[in-house]
This record gives sequence, C-alpha cells and structure tokens, in this order.
Amino acid sequence: MRATRELATFDEVELGDHVCWHMGAAATALPEGARAYLADGALYGDKVVVVDTIGSTSGAPPFNDGLLPSAAVVLDCSQPTDTGSVLAAVRREARNAAREGFRAVRVLTERVPRTSLAAAEELLAQELGLDEFAAESGAMVVCAFRPLQWDPSTLENVVSVHPQAMGTRAAHPSFRMYCTGTDMWSVDGVIDSQCALAFNTAVRTAIRNTATVTLRFDRLEMIDAAGMQALVEAARRLPGRRIVVEGANETVRLCWQLAGYTGADLPVVMAA
Repeated sequence: MRATRELATFDEVELGDHVCWHMGAAATALPEGARAYLADGALYGDKVVVVDTIGSTSGAPPFNDGLLPSAAVVLDCSQPTDTGSVLAAVRREARNAAREGFRAVRVLTERVPRTSLAAAEELLAQELGLDEFAAESGAMVVCAFRPLQWDPSTLENVVSVHPQAMGTRAAHPSFRMYCTGTDMWSVDGVIDSQCALAFNTAVRTAIRNTATVTLRFDRLEMIDAAGMQALVEAARRLPGRRIVVEGANETVRLCWQLAGYTGADLPVVMAA
C-alpha cells in the first residue's frame, strides 16, 4: 500500500515511490546523493533513466553533465512538449527494461519553470502521470526542484501530487493526492480555500481521459466549502465524467450532505 513519507536520504527511496526532491540552494549539477541513487541502479539491477528537461539555455546546470552512469538512458525533453509525450517516453523505457531483464526503472528528472499560461497545470498533469506510472510499474521516480527558481505556492502545489518528499521545502502541503490503483487516487490532509484551486486542477487532470475516477478519502481530515465546490466543479468542467468518493469520515460526509451535494444529477457521489 502506497503512503506519504518524508525521506531523509536517497537510501530511503523504494520501489513505487514518486519523490519531490527540493535541492539545496548550493546544489551542483548532479549532487552526490543523486549520483549515488543513479549508481545504485547497477547494484539492484535497475535501468537508469534520466529525463532531461533543462536544455542549454535555462541557466541551470543539466543533469547530463558527463558524470552519469555509463548505462544511463537520457531522454531529451528539454523543449516544451505535451504531457503525453513525456510519459510515453518513460513508459517505453519501462517496457524495454522489462524485456531486457531489469528489476525496475530508476528515473531522475529536474523540473524547470515554464513561462506559458498553461505551464502550471501542465506540470501537475505530468506529475500525476508520473505518479500513476510509478504506482503501476513499481518504478522509482525522483523529481528535482531548485526552490529559488520557483514561486513558493507553485512548489507547495507540486509537493501535493507527490506521495514522498525530500530536502528543504518552502511549505508543507495542505493535502496530498496520489495513485493507489487503476483510476483510483488517495487524498490525504486538509482541503480548504487556500489549496482548493490546486485540488481542482489535480482532480481535473486525473479525470481527463477517464470516465469514472475513485477518490479515497480515508486519510482526509477535513474539506471545507471551497474544497467541496472545487471537487464538484472539476467534474462539471468535463461532461460525462463521474467521481466516486469512498472512505470519507463521518464529519466529511455530514458536511457534504449539509452543503446540498446529494442530488441524483450530481457528477460526484459520496459513497456511504
């Protein structure tokens, strides 16, 4: 069963983990810990895949600095591209790894900010896709961020769609949403007005290509009016979609009922 964890070192990364790594301000192109994480691929029989999203014009030193393991596969995703292309490339390498006899895929990528208006939502879409990939395949995926390059609120939203986190973080996320099965996502923590927009974006992303999605609220402590509205609006934005909420505690179910979200025509169903 996947669960949220705070990691102290790369040694704690396990199969199926999707880690948000906040690098230190003085991080080099490829810090020693990350280099050891990749080098351990040979020790454990994992295929090493580096997703290069940096390019030569970003001002940040790329991970592909000549110090990667010789057998590492580097995927050039430095040019802006759609979510499907990045995920398709990673999944292709996972299929190749299975045929080649590797235990699993060990992925490392550094994220850099994009300037387009849709960039923040596209980033969440890619991270949710990578999380689903890690859950399904048992791959280890580490996504690196240099905090000084990012807006703190964006970083908090990014952490919310990673079940594991490591390094210095600007803020602890109010909630976390991560894959726990086919078309199933667990939601932990608290969803309120401050994170309602991020939650809405994450849910809309999760139901983009799926008619019915299950959200597990077993570990959700509270969801306020803004959070409930964000959930309903996410489903309504994409006609024909249905969201089934399971495992909500008595307080959440009572608030849902008192808010009037129990109509038969509602695309969100709160299961008993």
